[in-house]
Amino acid sequence: MQKNINIQNKKARFLFEIIDTYTAGIVLTGTEIKSIRSSKASIAESFCEFNEQGELFVINMTIEEYAFGNYYNHRPKAERKLLLSKKELKKLLKEVQTSGLTIIPLRLFLNEKGLAKMDIALAKGKKLYDKRETIKDRDNKRDLDRVKKIFK
Repeated sequence: MQKNINIQNKKARFLFEIIDTYTAGIVLTGTEIKSIRSSKASIAESFCEFNEQGELFVINMTIEEYAFGNYYNHRPKAERKLLLSKKELKKLLKEVQTSGLTIIPLRLFLNEKGLAKMDIALAKGKKLYDKRETIKDRDNKRDLDRVKKIFK
């Protein structure tokens, strides 16, 4: 039986304004997918970057070494290639080069076939006053929910 794997980048929506999202496949080795299936991965400080050939890679993603892997175990912070269509890659590359936007991973999950997928987002960094506005909105919503609960 396969349990549901859903590893999220919780700070991404706070630090960045999300413009567009995509779902990409990831090129992994055997021990990497086994570690992901046991929820031993983190995308908290990771980002995506293009190389010279126009391929998209996720940088700084941590997948812990597989406990039962031996000599053939993987490197925990290796660059991993993301799989998107040529049309999507060209669009992302153009946006990153012209607008100065960045590509960040939002979520790492396993689809119904058991393949590892990653939701990535084209994002723009928030300024300090935008972050304060987000905190204020969240607090107001929490207070409003608290008041609604009292009157029910």
